[in-house]
Amino acid sequence: MKKLTILFFLIAPALLVKAQTTRDLKASLTITMPRTADDDMPGTRGAAVVWHPVQKKYYAAMAGNIGYPLGVYDATGKLLSDETLNTEQDIRGLWYNAARKQIQGNTYNDYGWFYYTLNAKGIPLSSTTFVEGMAQPTEQSTGAFNSAKQQVLFLSEGNIYTYDMTGKQLENTLRIHWGRTQKEGISEDETEEAETPEGYNSSMVYTGIKGAELGFLNITDMQIELYNMSNGFLTQKLKLPEDAPMNTSFNFSYSNGMYWLFSIEERTWKSYKQGSTLFYDHRFPAIVFTITQRSLSFQFKGHL
Repeated sequence: MKKLTILFFLIAPALLVKAQTTRDLKASLTITMPRTADDDMPGTRGAAVVWHPVQKKYYAAMAGNIGYPLGVYDATGKLLSDETLNTEQDIRGLWYNAARKQIQGNTYNDYGWFYYTLNAKGIPLSSTTFVEGMAQPTEQSTGAFNSAKQQVLFLSEGNIYTYDMTGKQLENTLRIHWGRTQKEGISEDETEEAETPEGYNSSMVYTGIKGAELGFLNITDMQIELYNMSNGFLTQKLKLPEDAPMNTSFNFSYSNGMYWLFSIEERTWKSYKQGSTLFYDHRFPAIVFTITQRSLSFQFKGHL
């Protein structure tokens, strides 16, 4: 076993490099928002889908008005809440805070940050503002939550801005080097003034995946790009199916290990996930390596 463990650590870096190539995402769960386009106050753009690991439920919200729908769903995507349930907040970003066991979010402009109080069945009863005023870069900024550090991240003009849970902006602003890996380095065309290139959705997601924490939707190439939070360089490309809905703002989320895109026409959140990939190394035919989105493992099949 000692011999096998040593071999694993010797060749794991090479396999991880191989895993950083472009990979495909496959369609998974679909969630349909309450109300139709013909109903009163249906909303047009999706804000986010959030997984509550204690309740084992999804919470999906529309962006843009306190009277737009909020849906609560079971793990299969079945609607549990009444279709009359509203967001009660002009939502832009939404997340689950494990430390406080709350669904929280940021709102339009200077309306602040809030949390939902749930009943025994996990249905929101009320919302409470816990950060008042303008605690985001722009009026339309969508927040993404870094649970480990208890921080909210925002994309604005090519930079990532970080705020603590009191709404205070921190000094660790990160510049994104769009489409560039660390090996490629900074592009000669990169100007001193940061900006988000055309062809990218204006929202971002936080995955929590080491070295690929920040996710952006490239609507031109129909792919999700993951960037390293420590340096702003590209580390992974995840190709979406040809029928995946593409939008320039909002309508992009991440929860429960899946990437979510909202179809305005169908009023559905469609999720996409990355399956595991098997690698065989001819030098070690007795070992099967499995690479998933978050891990690298091996299975011993015979004698070394």
